[in-house]
Amino acid sequence: MAHLTQNPADKERFICLYPVYINNKKTLAEGRRIPTEKAVENPSCAEIRDVLTAAGLNVYVENKMHPREWNRDVQFRGRCRVQLKQEDGSLCLEKFSSRKDVMFYVAEMIPKLKTRTQKSGGGDTSSQQGEGGKKSKKKKK
Repeated sequence: MAHLTQNPADKERFICLYPVYINNKKTLAEGRRIPTEKAVENPSCAEIRDVLTAAGLNVYVENKMHPREWNRDVQFRGRCRVQLKQEDGSLCLEKFSSRKDVMFYVAEMIPKLKTRTQKSGGGDTSSQQGEGGKKSKKKKK
């Protein structure tokens, strides 16, 4: 059904970005799509959304799971849909011509997020606190 539309501005035609694609804790078999050295540690959908919205792209988040994500935790949930092209087929932003461009950009920018830079070290404990921090980021815009 979704592919009946040819209009790139339709929500169905937005590209899908799962956090798994840019997670350096995942193997290629587990769904990572970019080299480990460029990937980020356990990115969340909120972070991807924040980065791409700041870049000026049209983004929305769906409550979906990546099929290879075994962890049902809310932290790993979510799929970002991103609009790459406008109705006439031209790119929304010149620098994002493919989903790979978007992935590399997100992976580069997430470590620079305020929620990331304030956290120093720590494993699972800091990621729990991080969840709370990400939600407050929306108010600052």
